[in-house]
Amino acid sequence: MDSQLKKGLIEYGVLASLAAGDSYGYQLLKNCPPDLGLTQSTLYPLLKRLELDGRVKTYAQLHNGRTRNYYHLTALGRQSIAEFVDQWASVQAVADFIKRSLENDTQ
Repeated sequence: MDSQLKKGLIEYGVLASLAAGDSYGYQLLKNCPPDLGLTQSTLYPLLKRLELDGRVKTYAQLHNGRTRNYYHLTALGRQSIAEFVDQWASVQAVADFIKRSLENDTQ
């Protein structure tokens, strides 16, 4: 998958993973589709940005004697997902246009 396209999809993949419930970093890595190619070096800066813009909140909780940071999807984060889904029809229309151009090219 093209890196520019993947960049935008990773953000919404992480948000969608949090829509199922609060989670911590390693679990988010496992929950996101492998096709996104999400890595720790991509995830943690993304989570920080999502926290700074109010779409995710962070809290710490003890787990087996160690502190683990959990991430919670906020109402703004849910709204962001809904807007992304609403805009997907436009993305699909562009993809269909591109696909048709290839079909026309082979004729």
